[in-house]
Amino acid sequence: MELTGSWTDIYGSVRASFEGRAGGQVWLVAAPADQAAAVPDTLQAVDGKGRAELLVHEGVTPLLAAITELKPYGVLVVAQQHLSGGPAVTVLAQEIEADGVSYREGASFPAWVSALGSSGQQGVSEAASAAASAGLPVVVATAAEVGRMLEDWMDHTPHGR
Repeated sequence: MELTGSWTDIYGSVRASFEGRAGGQVWLVAAPADQAAAVPDTLQAVDGKGRAELLVHEGVTPLLAAITELKPYGVLVVAQQHLSGGPAVTVLAQEIEADGVSYREGASFPAWVSALGSSGQQGVSEAASAAASAGLPVVVATAAEVGRMLEDWMDHTPHGR
């Protein structure tokens, strides 16, 4: 996939768009800042159709806003470990200050199961639970697994990769 643009959204989150071959789906790759460094290079190495939108974010509000805007086929959450699912979570109410913008977070989000049916560990992921609350399939992978997991997910969807 080819990097076609990058910018900062209203929440101070870094956004980048990667274009693959014509056709395919829109994918959202969501990463916290401490896990995001290798993800752009990994996405550029992905061989697939469609588009991958990278969101480097803090909290769930920027993620939910990106989901509403992009209406992706699925969300690949970057985390410290690969997870096969997780419990419902409650994000405590808090005020977040980012690049001069202040916004309030806090909500309860449902349990989730990996869209790829992984047999890995269960674990808490606020981002995965937030994506599940939007009715989207979700996969949680490490930064090193992003490319392989995204290609595998593409292979299991209509229009392939």
